[in-house]
Amino acid sequence: MTKHNVVVHADWKVGTINRHIYGHFAEHLGRCIYEGLWVGEDASIPNTKGIRNDVLEALRKLSIPNLRWPGGCFADEYHWKDGVGPRESRKRMINTHWGGVVENNHFGTHEFFQLCELLDTEPYICGNVGSGSVQEMSEWVEYMTFDGESPIANWRKENGREKPWKLKYFGVGNENWGCGGNMHPEYYADLYRNYQTYVRQFGDNRIYKIAGGANIDDYRWTEVLMSKAGNVMDGLSLHYYTIPGCWEDKKSALEFDEQVWAETMAKALHIDELITRHSTIMDRYDPVKRVGLIVDEWGTWFLPEPGTNPGFLLQQNTMRDALVAAIHLHIFHKHCDRVRMANLAQMVNVLQAVILTEGDRMIFTPTYHVLEMFKVHQDAEALAIHGSFGGYEGYGKKMPQVTVSASIKEGIISVSLANLDPANAADVSIELRGASASYAASGTLLAADDIHAHNTFEQPNRVVQRSFDEARWSDGTLSAKLPPASVAIVRLSPQA
Repeated sequence: MTKHNVVVHADWKVGTINRHIYGHFAEHLGRCIYEGLWVGEDASIPNTKGIRNDVLEALRKLSIPNLRWPGGCFADEYHWKDGVGPRESRKRMINTHWGGVVENNHFGTHEFFQLCELLDTEPYICGNVGSGSVQEMSEWVEYMTFDGESPIANWRKENGREKPWKLKYFGVGNENWGCGGNMHPEYYADLYRNYQTYVRQFGDNRIYKIAGGANIDDYRWTEVLMSKAGNVMDGLSLHYYTIPGCWEDKKSALEFDEQVWAETMAKALHIDELITRHSTIMDRYDPVKRVGLIVDEWGTWFLPEPGTNPGFLLQQNTMRDALVAAIHLHIFHKHCDRVRMANLAQMVNVLQAVILTEGDRMIFTPTYHVLEMFKVHQDAEALAIHGSFGGYEGYGKKMPQVTVSASIKEGIISVSLANLDPANAADVSIELRGASASYAASGTLLAADDIHAHNTFEQPNRVVQRSFDEARWSDGTLSAKLPPASVAIVRLSPQA
């Protein structure tokens, strides 16, 4: 077992880890909204105003800071007026992007804000640029946020909401280089400037306007958007999914070997380069870092589970997904000076979901546990780290064996670790410099005896958190022995 020596500088803060990095995404896709979140007031499944109670309770434990809705690709074919008013009279439509099923619009603007209120989370609305008009977007913002006399505001009141909602985050379109209109960056930059003009700031409601950013390594898109519209945006999005070669092999999320594991880890780590290079372009036009980089779609994307509607993007979630989540969050922490928000895709029953449901049953995925363990980093100060992180090489892919992140909040230092090696343990020695206190260590570990380990409705507790007894504090050093393919968090509490 290789020993890794790492230094955490307790007195060297490199920036605040914005809690919005721990955001989520819920699209009208598969069973994310319907069945996963919304069951309706008349359902036999216990619910609060139509939203299922078990999922609500589970999501509250994650301290979710924001929730992006209604898409995704669905956003640019979503017409918000179809989703307000009496449910029985709302328009029915075909969800052409995701599975070709009927969308009854029972979950609309009022239901979404109700969900956000129940979760105590900030709503993040994505508006329709691809097939919608400037007027439609402008009236939606007015409907949601205007506290005055107008036909649109009066309609909201007639539909049961007297006072406007508070809305901070608004995305002007989604993936406009692809499903949101197949646009060139110059064309979208002009459209963005036009549309955002009418995303009005009513009363004391201040909207943080997010422009649709690049797909993966399209650096020219970022260059054009920043040069032509950077002065009228608050955030610029970036989408990146970890997609290994199993697509070509036609294998599901459970059918992978160490070669595919290594490829998955390497592709997850690639987001570091993407953020670095996109940020460098943004720095040229915004050296004070006013505009945030918003990674509002990230996660694994594998083939859907056999026997399910392929358009529903249902995939199982294993220890592999847990490591991908830890890698991404560590990289977001590292770039906290520019990355202000990120949204895991997606919340329930779709892609790298934190929760899976089947009828009235619900299970947590390994990804859920990572987000619950790491929530202590939200709004904490990131600490400088250096050292040796070992090496893991799998089938020609070379990478660190261990990734580490550390933060401090209210005097408590949190150190999170991930061992990317699926076969070998890691012995990590972490020296804490610049600290004047003595500490007591307590830790939580997520590990399993098989990299394919996952939770099912028959075995819901195959992968669960446990006490990390292999973490010990002594004489200014934290020693931690990480099992193969594991994620851990250690909290160092100062002692009197």
